[in-house]
Amino acid sequence: MTIKVLDNENERIDKYLSLVTDYSRSLISKMLKEECILVNDNIVKPSYKVVYNDEIKIIKDYFEEIDLEPEDIFLDIVFENENVILVNKPSGMVVHPGNGNKNHTLVNALLYHTKNLSDGSDNLRPGIVHRIDKDTSGLILIAKNNKAHEILADDFKNKRIKRKYIALVKGILDYNNITIDAPIGRDKVDRKKMMVTDINGKNAVTHVKVLKRYKKYSLIECELETGRTHQIRVHLAYIGHPIFNDPVYQKDQTTSFGQFLHSSEITFNEPITKEQLHLKVPLPKYFKDFLEKIEHEE
Repeated sequence: MTIKVLDNENERIDKYLSLVTDYSRSLISKMLKEECILVNDNIVKPSYKVVYNDEIKIIKDYFEEIDLEPEDIFLDIVFENENVILVNKPSGMVVHPGNGNKNHTLVNALLYHTKNLSDGSDNLRPGIVHRIDKDTSGLILIAKNNKAHEILADDFKNKRIKRKYIALVKGILDYNNITIDAPIGRDKVDRKKMMVTDINGKNAVTHVKVLKRYKKYSLIECELETGRTHQIRVHLAYIGHPIFNDPVYQKDQTTSFGQFLHSSEITFNEPITKEQLHLKVPLPKYFKDFLEKIEHEE
């Protein structure tokens, strides 16, 4: 959506857009923060005052009012008590409604499973403390009450929760271990992508360990020190070894399964009892079947 400013000059952009669109002022502020609104192709703050002939681009479709419906969708629950749920999410499942996905998400399934979920970071994300991409499979941690959510969010922020991922990348890594320390920010050309950049980039660190080498691929384990959007996918593409079947960060044709990236392990303290929990889940069948196929091609 592109809007040309022809009146209401010197109005704050958040107020201006609330007058000329169906978006609320609070949602507009969020969209500006997420760099989904540009003025003359530049990032601006909510306090920016529009000028005659400004060209405002809204580069993502947002929707605000959604009735979250419980849906009877199978959940692979690895662990659950009165405070948390740990789900093994399949590839292809979106975590929460937003940007064109109004239903069939993990949140819809959770609402059917239980009435006890934290308020989340907004009304579309009950229980959601962190997220993994739609086509990334594996472990995701859910809070069942606000106290648990608050503690877990702080644990994520202060790096007390350890996560490990398994990925299949293109090419042969020459090293057995590597730490990728490169800041990540939004891609300046394609705003739906992320990239390694010093311009408005945020600190991002990924530790990589090679598990096995194949003829054309490497199976690796990644441990996150930070949790930036698309971090593992961006970092691996940056060093020239993009994740196999990634529809965004590598150029080859892909299947509907998406990137071969699996959240395999998590270690955290139960937020209320403080018991340390370590849980691990196997690779999804499609992933394992492909590994067997390339094993036989050796």
